[in-house]
Amino acid sequence: MLSPHPADTDAQVPVVLDRRDGPHGEVVLRQRGARYEIIANGCFLMDTSDGRSERLLVDAAFETLDGAALYGGASVLIGGLGVGFSLARAAANPGWGRIAVVERERAIIDWHREGPLGAISREALSDPRTVILHTDLVAYARTASDTYDALCLDIDNGPDWTVTEDNSSLYSPAGLAACQARLNPGGVLAVWSAQPSASFEESLRNAGFSGVRTKEVQVARGVPDVVHLAHRPA
Repeated sequence: MLSPHPADTDAQVPVVLDRRDGPHGEVVLRQRGARYEIIANGCFLMDTSDGRSERLLVDAAFETLDGAALYGGASVLIGGLGVGFSLARAAANPGWGRIAVVERERAIIDWHREGPLGAISREALSDPRTVILHTDLVAYARTASDTYDALCLDIDNGPDWTVTEDNSSLYSPAGLAACQARLNPGGVLAVWSAQPSASFEESLRNAGFSGVRTKEVQVARGVPDVVHLAHRPA
């Protein structure tokens, strides 16, 4: 359990801990009682209240890999760092041999390395398998030469609800082709979403992915969170 900020006397009143203006807009770290929240361009992105679906994002990708991919340790690219649940989950699994995290916001990286979010990610960041790539995921997917056994993407509230306009291109035919190029044959693409998206499932099939399916995670209120899963054909 994370400790509440001493100035936060009302658990329902958010306290702004840091606010940064960057090339992609404003990002804010807030604390509400024992919970930390990340706000991007005025849109709630994620918080530290639960993390079940962020952990499932990594677990489902790993469980979907075949034995050949796991031989010698599988590699995973996580985009982005967020509050750190996905990274911490990956680092807790010795089956991952290489863990790369793409995060475009310097502020979020700082909040983990020097700030309160280190309570979640500190051990994972010190793990020799982990590398943090300070870059934009969309650009990285299109220009990098590295490939991975799994891509676990959590940079928006879902394919139908992007945080910035630039991110929407990741879910376009060209963006999905770039994701497929970053995967080894038989690799798994896992995409977190705040709600199911039948149209995104269809986009994955049209982009040449196989085994497209959706796993649900029940939440306290509203529709379930989901993880969309798909394979690059072997």
